[in-house]
Amino acid sequence: MWTHRFPVQGAGLGLRRALMSPLSSLTTDQVSFMEVAPENWIRVGGRLGHQFRSFTERFPFVCHGLSLSIGSPAPLDKELLGSIKHFLSEHGIRSYSEHLSYCSDDGHLYDLMPIPFTEEAVHYVAGRIRQVQDFLGQRIAMENVSYYAAPQQEMSEIDFINAVLDEADCDLLLDVNNIFVNSINHRYDPELFLRQLPGERVAYVHIAGHYEEADDLRVDTHGSDVVDPVWQLLAKSYELFGVMPTLLERDFNLPPVTELLSEVDYIRQLQGTFETSSSKGVAHV
Repeated sequence: MWTHRFPVQGAGLGLRRALMSPLSSLTTDQVSFMEVAPENWIRVGGRLGHQFRSFTERFPFVCHGLSLSIGSPAPLDKELLGSIKHFLSEHGIRSYSEHLSYCSDDGHLYDLMPIPFTEEAVHYVAGRIRQVQDFLGQRIAMENVSYYAAPQQEMSEIDFINAVLDEADCDLLLDVNNIFVNSINHRYDPELFLRQLPGERVAYVHIAGHYEEADDLRVDTHGSDVVDPVWQLLAKSYELFGVMPTLLERDFNLPPVTELLSEVDYIRQLQGTFETSSSKGVAHV
């Protein structure tokens, strides 16, 4: 078992504005922690800001950013970073993560673009991550992302991710759905990929649904229920690395809250199974 000190514990849920009223009476017995994109809440005041504050006062929170654009050729947005640093402090946010991708150059691209898997990109991105950590005064986590093309590829995805994490000395936001999606789209073994990740660097885990465009094409949408192979990959991650805090992402096609919470409950059941197995020295998938 890894002895990593996690920023949160248990089974979490991404908080979306459409969920704020339905989840207003929620307790930490039902959802252990929540996650938001800071860009969606920075400088939000009034009734909505007050409502958001009521959640951050009751639940542990983590932040998953959208706009840092860590692989962009453009300079880091220090104004955005300053706003994020204030937001993290203002709401007592436990952890900040971003995507290992880029979304801007001279302007915003409004999508997550793949960073070329090259040695030059490793050094460039790792240097920018270290700058962000120095600016914020804390470690950050980078998420393994879904991608649909690999321009200028000189190394494998797993080697690129591991090289960046090692050189930057940052944490990993482990997205098991992205591993599964990429394994279909780029034809590799998802379990073998998972085994090669540094479990000791995991801050927490994402799980989500995706869209099946074709037998050999999946699209990471966060707009549907989690499928069985992704649940199985989550279970395998617990077997390999120990039970880790895990958050359910759902961005649209929101089902009734009872259905969302049933998926959060299933995360908790899986965690309980592996915690029990661990105490007995046995783990099964």
